Amino acid sequence: MHINNVAPNDLADYAKIPISFEVGSRFDITSEPGSFEIIEQQVDEVWLKDYDAHESPAALANRFDLQNWGILLACEADAPIGGCIIAHNSADVDMLRGRSDLAVLWDIRVVPESRGSGLGKQLFTAAINWAKDRGCTEMHIETQNINVPACKFYQRMGCHLHSVERNAYAACPGEDRLIWAIDLRS
Repeated sequence: MHINNVAPNDLADYAKIPISFEVGSRFDITSEPGSFEIIEQQVDEVWLKDYDAHESPAALANRFDLQNWGILLACEADAPIGGCIIAHNSADVDMLRGRSDLAVLWDIRVVPESRGSGLGKQLFTAAINWAKDRGCTEMHIETQNINVPACKFYQRMGCHLHSVERNAYAACPGEDRLIWAIDLRS
């Protein structure tokens, strides 16, 4: 297995890696000044969430200038098995807030048969190294309260919950936008 930094024209191969997952629980989050309490709750009915149903990564170049973005693709026997996309130094990405020392982990995905193998951790580490190489001191990651496996993964990787926006998505009622953050200075 090898992880390579690839060009935007390789996003079609990247998009072949499924990102869908079953939603069996959600995080209910209460906030106090300076802290969050996170409580996992089972959902009444399990459903399949597929972020690519809203927008394929192959279409990112239609919306954004990707010249400062990193696209990392993990392949085994020349077949894509995982990848991540990092946004950096792009005026058209609101989450970057105009900061050149901030990176956003836009997307991370692993084929279902390789989930739990450690590949996600390797990709996350590669994204951190990519961001550090560009002088970033912090990385933010957006996910939702219904993506409990991703939230737990980011916690294991050393991220902290930075902010919560309740009912943030008009197309997905009841989903809260969670921003995780990790300090890259160590």
